[in-house]
Amino acid sequence: MRFQSFASGSSGNCCYIGTERSHVLVDAGISRKRTAQALKDLDLSLQDLSGLLITHEHSDHISGLPMIMKTTQMPVYATRGTIAAILSGARGSEMDPLRFVEIEADVPFSVGDLTIRPMTISHDAADPVGYRLESGGKKAAVCTDLGCFTDYTAECLKDADVLLLEANHDVNMLQVGPYPYHLKQRILGSRGHLSNAASGKLLTEVLNDHMKGIWLGHLSQENNLPELAFETVRVEILCGDSGYRPEELPIRVARRREPSDVVEF
Repeated sequence: MRFQSFASGSSGNCCYIGTERSHVLVDAGISRKRTAQALKDLDLSLQDLSGLLITHEHSDHISGLPMIMKTTQMPVYATRGTIAAILSGARGSEMDPLRFVEIEADVPFSVGDLTIRPMTISHDAADPVGYRLESGGKKAAVCTDLGCFTDYTAECLKDADVLLLEANHDVNMLQVGPYPYHLKQRILGSRGHLSNAASGKLLTEVLNDHMKGIWLGHLSQENNLPELAFETVRVEILCGDSGYRPEELPIRVARRREPSDVVEF
């Protein structure tokens, strides 16, 4: 399997996961042109894609979807609530409803030789999910846009070889920053976004010996810094009881507007 984050943050989210036979994107929050270029660098094209998995309907996850759907025939997978929210949105009329395939959290489905297991996440969207993708005994997971995590969340992410996990904000930066009070409360709430410290706590619960890549994603441009997210997560791991040392782990920060390194596993 291969994994690459094409972009991660409030300005757009999209990542690639694939095998030699099957290729999917998780979210389409960047332009078709940028998506196509990132795929080209992997020696792929939009026409090579087997499917597109949508986590939820917020614009930083679907802004490129209408144009991508116009130039491809691949199915678009999302929950019933997410599909309804997309089609009732500002650009819903540009998309063919028949192209969407309804999926449910905790009900696995297949795309080629990939088994995909959606997982419930806590976010202020219609019916959001994260995704776990498995093939040949390997597993990748994408889990961003969640205000809190539970034992269920940790259980879903265990045994991942590759993980893209939200580390959205530093709580202190957010609290003293320029955002209005209601927006701060939304982000800090249980259906908002995961802080750096919370991300580190969750990561501590799911570490394993065969992790090949850990990306901290969906960083806030106003309320976080890549170095701060990286160090805060490392401190949480160091202070936790996982038995792992942060310097032994392949932790990286997913870039906001550029593709990350490719990891093969």
